[in-house]
Amino acid sequence: MHLTIDAARPTALPLATRTATADPIPEARQWLAALAPYRTPILGRALVELAVTLIPFVALWLLMLFSLPHGYWLTLLLAVPAAGFLVRLFMIQHDCGHGSFFQRRWANDALGRAIGVLTLTPYAYWRRTHAIHHATSGNLDRRGTGDIDMLTVAEYRALPTLGRWRYRFMRHPLTVLGLGPAYLFLLHQRLPVGLMRAGWQPWASVMGTNLAIAVVVGLLVALLGWQDFLLVQAPITLLAGAIGVWLFYVQHQFEHTYWARDETWDSRDGALHGSSHYDLPPVLRWFTANIGLHHVHHLSSRIPCYRLNEALTDHPELRDVSRLTLKDSIACLPLALWDEDRQRLVAFSEARP
Repeated sequence: MHLTIDAARPTALPLATRTATADPIPEARQWLAALAPYRTPILGRALVELAVTLIPFVALWLLMLFSLPHGYWLTLLLAVPAAGFLVRLFMIQHDCGHGSFFQRRWANDALGRAIGVLTLTPYAYWRRTHAIHHATSGNLDRRGTGDIDMLTVAEYRALPTLGRWRYRFMRHPLTVLGLGPAYLFLLHQRLPVGLMRAGWQPWASVMGTNLAIAVVVGLLVALLGWQDFLLVQAPITLLAGAIGVWLFYVQHQFEHTYWARDETWDSRDGALHGSSHYDLPPVLRWFTANIGLHHVHHLSSRIPCYRLNEALTDHPELRDVSRLTLKDSIACLPLALWDEDRQRLVAFSEARP
């Protein structure tokens, strides 16, 4: 597996420094000021991004419905782009959670809650757990909220046999890309798991979203029948869920990612070196709303998705930091344990005593 990455943490360099052959990579702390100009949302651009995502999604949903009498293979074929647009809607909801899609908080919250009915993701609850993820990314002592469960080699070796098999099952590719997304979006997010005792707000968010989903689904089932509704919606939801979980997985679960104990952890290093640059082909980059530029997003989470590429273009020194191609990312699937001695993610086969 080849990762184009500066594994050693970079030394301090002024942003203006350039060489004739390559751009140096400044320290993580320098990026707060460098990326600040891109944090301002652009209303017209945001409305266009929403329109070119929501309208095609609705159109494809209707096309899938009308295609049912002509062969289910055609319906499943149409489900692929429909799932892509649903993933893009989730990315817009993600931006709303960061307060970055629109300038006004109320507009972000209103749109985020509405999209949450389509993505089966309770907006305020997810926003809170995702904020914890950003605040603790790369911190080994503060894992467990808003991220994918991961053990160190030492923790895995200390487990009893049953615990090891359970963890191996959870990290198996079929679980990560199949059972996991279905469980997450259909069951897990129907309760405020992780925030059950955090007051009434998470409960209100989850139960309010559940009620809205029930109303929308009930109306569609009454209008179309439960069979036609499921034949259209199920493949979209399952495929979009798998894509979404995969994107989140590969954004942090790569070989030379960043993890550190609390006493040495640095949030800026965790953002820059613990988040990948998933360098996707242009079409996939568009459908995923530039979320592959995850290191830029973690450095400055208030940058709207439609301005992330602008930031990368203006700062090419970020292009090769933790870069993964589509081919590279497949090799990340077997990696499941953090080796604190070697400072890299390893497969189960490498964790044997």
